[in-house]
Amino acid sequence: MNLIKSSAPQPIAMGLHNIAYSYRSTLLAGAVTLGLVFAFTPRLLQDAPPTGHSSILPLALSTAQAADIRSANVATAMMRSAERWISVKIQPGDRLAQVFKQAGLDTQQLNKVLALGGEAAKLARLYPGKTLKIKMGAEGRLQELLYNITPTRTLHIKEQGDAASFMANTVEHPLERRIARAAGTISSSLYLAGQKAGLPDALTMEMANIFGWDIDFATDVQRGDNFTVLYEEFYAQGEKVRAGEILAAEFTNGDKTLQAIRFNDGKGHASYYTPDGMGMRKAFLRTPVEFSRISSGFSLGRRHPILNHIRSHKGVDYAAPTGTPVKAAGDGTVSFAGNKSGYGKTVILQHGKQYSTLYAHLSRYPEGLNEGDRVEQGQVIGYVGQSGLATGPHLHYEFRVNDQHRNPLTIKLTQAEPIPSQEKSEFAREAKTLMDQLTAFKRTLTARTP
Repeated sequence: MNLIKSSAPQPIAMGLHNIAYSYRSTLLAGAVTLGLVFAFTPRLLQDAPPTGHSSILPLALSTAQAADIRSANVATAMMRSAERWISVKIQPGDRLAQVFKQAGLDTQQLNKVLALGGEAAKLARLYPGKTLKIKMGAEGRLQELLYNITPTRTLHIKEQGDAASFMANTVEHPLERRIARAAGTISSSLYLAGQKAGLPDALTMEMANIFGWDIDFATDVQRGDNFTVLYEEFYAQGEKVRAGEILAAEFTNGDKTLQAIRFNDGKGHASYYTPDGMGMRKAFLRTPVEFSRISSGFSLGRRHPILNHIRSHKGVDYAAPTGTPVKAAGDGTVSFAGNKSGYGKTVILQHGKQYSTLYAHLSRYPEGLNEGDRVEQGQVIGYVGQSGLATGPHLHYEFRVNDQHRNPLTIKLTQAEPIPSQEKSEFAREAKTLMDQLTAFKRTLTARTP
């Protein structure tokens, strides 16, 4: 464990040399003061009447010796009464007993703290990387203890007035919301571009989901495409706790630029819309798996890799690691879930009377998925595998309209619903504010470019 003492009245870690300096200053101040007092000591000692016992030093000592002893005693008392904080950075294997022992606290105080129960029981297991702060009082007595259970909750243990017991309570720290910005240009992949821009991985995935109805991120993304994002960050006690939601985003794919605004309706439901109020969500997703690559496209004349003869390939193959989640392309009903000859483990979804989608070569199904079940767009309906006639792990995906195969990469998807009319004015205000911020950020980036 890393133990740092502090003589400051606040729980701020200081170096040991600062503490030594503080104590030396205290000794010097005490010595100077006592030197002035003992300048008059001889006269006082001579005039004092004899008593049966006295705390006055024996007359056999010289005035200088008496001054030295008294100065040392006063300085020691001042050191004992000085309050100080000790900050401990928890290391792997550290226990509270070790921390208390290194801080000079006895077993009796340790037992009193652990006997408090409740939230204090969390001190029985300290987690590496966390900080424990201890306030020391006179005679090495524990006065206070602070331990961050989570970034927003701190355990506070404090000595009671009689110094014989302790009281524990949990302090809640409010979250502070801030607006963060990120921008990047794709050179190899969206994932790496997001990391380089400082965008959390989860938000890079969310950005792909937002624009995933219009852009197939497995086929459409190319070098030079760029993005700009405004998103939430939450802080507690001045430290970042987590990222929040994407508030506004822009993605340029070739010569096409798409923009999206997050909006919460009056019922607490959030969705993304274009700046003019059209919903980003379409009836079907372009890609039923995340961040994969296309291994075989839609073709009416492809040589089958196993059967070795020309056979139409009426779907798209997405190469992805075994176990990658497969998502329902749209809301619908499970019309088939089982083995289907060369397709292997397969799921077929019916989307109303006109549309259906097929997902083949799966490794397994989600627990509880049965024929007749209703599923929602984006819901996991299976996991990538290589069952049936497959040379490697991938998803074979088909899109059918009135039982006729259509190319899922090029078919025009149904337009999304616009913002509800009763929400339009409020949306327009929020959209303008966010788009203004996005535009200002882009101007800043342009100004920085040499």
